[in-house]
Parts: sequence; structure tokens; C-alpha cells
Amino acid sequence: MKLNSVVLASAAFAWAEAGPAQDVHKQILAPRKISKCSCPSGGFKPTTAQQWAAASAPGWNAGNTLDAIPTEGSWNNGPLQGSTLDVVKAAGFKSVRIPGKSRVTYTNHFVGGSPDWAINDTWLQRVSDVVDMATSRGLYVITNIHHDSWAWADVSQASSNQTLIEERFYAAWLQIGRKLACKSALVALEPINEPPGNNAEDGAKLMRLNDLFLKALTDSGGFNSQRVVTLSGPGMSGDKVQWFKAPSNITNPWAFQFHYYSPYDFTFGAWGKTIWGSDADKAAVVSDLSAVRGNISADIPIIMGEFDASQLQCEAAARWKWFDHVVRTASSLGIVPIIWDNGVDNLDRVAGQWRDPIAVDITLNAVKGVPNSLADSTTDGSATTQTSSAYIFNKAGHNTTDQNVPFILNGNAFKSLAVGSTPLKEGVDYTISGPVVTFKQSFLSGYLAAEGTPGTKANVTVAFSKGAPSQVELVQWDTPTFGWYSSAAKAVAAGTDLWIPIAWKGLHRVAAVRILENDGTFLVDDWTKWLPDLQKGRSTLNSQWNSDQDRIIITRSAIDAVIASGKNTTFTFEFYPRAVGNGNYVDYTLTV
Repeated sequence: MKLNSVVLASAAFAWAEAGPAQDVHKQILAPRKISKCSCPSGGFKPTTAQQWAAASAPGWNAGNTLDAIPTEGSWNNGPLQGSTLDVVKAAGFKSVRIPGKSRVTYTNHFVGGSPDWAINDTWLQRVSDVVDMATSRGLYVITNIHHDSWAWADVSQASSNQTLIEERFYAAWLQIGRKLACKSALVALEPINEPPGNNAEDGAKLMRLNDLFLKALTDSGGFNSQRVVTLSGPGMSGDKVQWFKAPSNITNPWAFQFHYYSPYDFTFGAWGKTIWGSDADKAAVVSDLSAVRGNISADIPIIMGEFDASQLQCEAAARWKWFDHVVRTASSLGIVPIIWDNGVDNLDRVAGQWRDPIAVDITLNAVKGVPNSLADSTTDGSATTQTSSAYIFNKAGHNTTDQNVPFILNGNAFKSLAVGSTPLKEGVDYTISGPVVTFKQSFLSGYLAAEGTPGTKANVTVAFSKGAPSQVELVQWDTPTFGWYSSAAKAVAAGTDLWIPIAWKGLHRVAAVRILENDGTFLVDDWTKWLPDLQKGRSTLNSQWNSDQDRIIITRSAIDAVIASGKNTTFTFEFYPRAVGNGNYVDYTLTV
């Protein structure tokens, strides 16, 4: 339905003439006559928030698509295709959140200013079409206003104009509501993604936006006053739930939404934290999620609208344990998990293949309460050698031997092992003793050898009596080589990162990066001197370093820090397998 901006301005924004001193929030909430959408009867089957939540688990985020700035396709994904949603549904996901599917950024699509804040009709239609693309496949949908949270709707800034934010927020949702008014009950609405807020005052301002969101839905008409909505507090952070207050007069069925990326150092590649799975790690997840559940009324469902530990930076076995425990804990508390996916972390949308199908299977089984058997890995943070059952590594120049690979069976039994469609023979290729598989040298030597070229040689799929399979990747490794090993910090063009060619020789990922000035001090995060040996002086992915298919990247902020220090600085890039003294690292020096 096309929204007439003249009608919108006269009917919805009559208060604008009163000037900025007026309380826009009060004016909007005041009763008044406004044209509402009407929808054909029979197109909406009302549902409770509990029913909606139960039917939507687990979910998938189409991140970095419709939430991209300035337009769809700007962030490493083309426009969303129906074929992508076919893959998502076939995997077993029940819902989609639209940023890429369920969340949308409108910042660059406003074609008018105050007071009507008209949104481009073509963009609204695209949002509507993507919603239909999902619901026609039986997928539940959450759609929102996304990166607008920091582009124009950041109430936490001292310079923010609360009057204009509220005016624009209501105007946007009135238009979105009208466009989606007649969608089925599969479609739920979320006011805004991760709105910044750091204290009770910010929280109170955000609760005013929740009020305006609900009023806009009522004013837009159609089925929107019956539609499920999700509400949240500052940052959608579980540790700020105390600043969330449910609207006193809400009539829509509703759920609470939060996001979960914890622990930060593990999920975001910070400070050399490449392990996860200790009793303390697991207890922290239970504590975090239980705290959210305990702060929200028991009759209100909870949506974990984003969670992820990226396969680009996390060691596989640790990641699988994290996924299993987070999803299993959330599900036990009645919390719906919706995995974050920016088109790089999980689903290759072009190829239509999951980059880590084991994690997907773990998620789907954990939601159902089916026990997963998991690859084991080091959980002792003080260990100087980190092991993982997700890999068998063989260093170039060394002959392979029998390899013991332990698993966490969780009550299951081994069922079969195979490379592709070729089954392995027990007693010949491997033996089993309790939770340990011993791969025989005679089998491994078919893939790994002293003279072998580096790289992944095969993947062994390990199936169990229940739950997700696991995988053992056979990797021949040597130390990677860089295109060059030093450069002058000031020679890097202003405003740019430093890109260094790399020839990978094993797994294509960096484990951690230590940054040491020539006098022995750490360039960043000096406090890490109190951490274990494999974390001391380590820096953070994206903040100081990154990598891609054929380059190592030192970020602009790290280069500027070196220049400011006035000292030559060595970046030690560490790779998997990771152990003190194993030689699997490369030093790169930035001079001043």
C-alpha cells in the first residue's frame, strides 16, 4: 500500500506546528483520528507470543543484506535470493530475521525530511517482497529497523535531538506498518536493533521509542495490533536488561529479545583466547542466560535474536562445544536461538553450502534436546600446547604415526567413520577404545607424509548413534610465507591498512597475533601480561589485524599506534596447530 505523504503529514504530524518545545512523545500517543489500513478477512490467524516463539526455533539471520549501507548488496552479499531461503529451510531452520532477511536499515532510503520522513516506495516494496519470499516458504519472520540505531536514532549521545528522533521513529514505523499491515501472523516486528544505551536515563528514552513503535502499529491498522512484536533494552544486551521496562498498556502479544556474543575474547578473536569448554566457561553461559530469563516475567517468551562464534576465527572443536552448550542452555530455558550470519560466517549464499555443516547440525539437534557427541579440545587456559580432535596435523618433513583422537560422547556410541562416501574399516583404518578413536598410520599415510605438500588432505566424518556427526580434518602443515617481512609504518598511505601477501601452508586462518615493541613492551592491552603464555601481548581481530584469502592485514589503528609509540614493533602472527616453540608463526616488523 503506497503511503501518501500529504495525508501522513496532515494526519499524523499535526503537532509539528507547535514547535520543537512540544513533547512529541505525548502528542503522538494522544488519541486522534488517522486513516488505517484495512485487510481482507481470513488472512490472519492470531497467535500467542509463546506459540510464535516455539514454532520459530531455531532461526537464521540474513545479515549484511537489507541492513547493508547504503543499499542492499553493499556488504559482501548480493540481493537476497529465494534459493538462499530454500537452503536455510532445507537445513531445518524455522525462522528468518531480516537484516538480510528480517532486519532492515532505512537510513539511506528516506526521501523526505521532517515532519513526514517519507521512505522510498521502492525500498518499502523490496522489504515487503523479501518478507513474502520467506513466508511463502513457511518461514517465520522478524523484521526491524536496523543500523538506524547508530545512524540517526542514537538516544545515548549528548547531542541527540530526542524530539526529532521520536518524530522520525514514529513516522518510519507508521509507513513500515502500513506496508506490512496485511502480512500473515508468521511476520513479527522488532522496533530497532541494538539501540545504544549505557544507563537508566538512556533506557528510559528507549522505552519511549517502544511506546511509539506500538502506537505506530496501532495507527497503521490492518493486522498490526494483533501481531507478535519483540521488545528489548539498551544494546539488546543481557547485562542491561534491568533498564528494560515493559509498556504498561501493551496489547500486542510480545516477546523479549536480546543478543549473545560471549565470552567476548573467544567470539571476537581477542587476546589470544582460542579455547573454550571448561567447567567455568560452561557455568558462565548458564549464569548469563539464566539471568536474562530470571529478569523477564516467566510468561514472556525470549528470543536470542543473534548469537555466533565465527568459523573464520574460532578453532573448530571449541566452536562446536560453544554452539552445543549455548543452544542447549538457551533451549532448556525456553529461549529461541537465531544464529547470526553475515554471508561469510556460516552460509555461502552463492554456492548454497554451509561453511561449517557440523555447527548447523549441532544447533538443530541441541534445539530438540538430542545429545550431540563432540570433538574434544584443550580447555586449560594455562596450557602451552592446544590440542583439538577436529584435526590431525602433520608437519612437513615428518612421517605420520598412529594418532589418538578423543571425543566427548555424551552418552552416545560411535556408529561409522568415512571419507566422503568411502567407509573406513574398523581394525584396519582405525580402532576404538572408549571415547578414543586411534587412526592407524597405514590409513593416515595415504594422506599425510613427510614430503607432502601443505594443506587439507581429507575430512573424516565421524557419525554417532544420536545427534550431529563430527569431523576430523587431516592437515599437512608448514610455516606460512609472507610476501615481505618488514616495512616502514609511515610509508603506508594515510587512511589505509597494510596488506601483506601470504602463502598459507595448512589451515587458512590466524590463531592470534602478539604485538611487541622493540623494548619488550606490548603495543596494546598491556594488562594481558597477567594472562597465560599463549595470551600475553595478544591483540584483537579487526582492531589490530585481519586476514583474507591471500592477505594478512595490519589495520590502520595498529599502524598509527606504532607511529605514535616511536618504536619499531614486531607483529607475531601465530597459526594452527598452536603451541609454544613449535615454530608455526611469522614475525613482521613495522619500523618508524
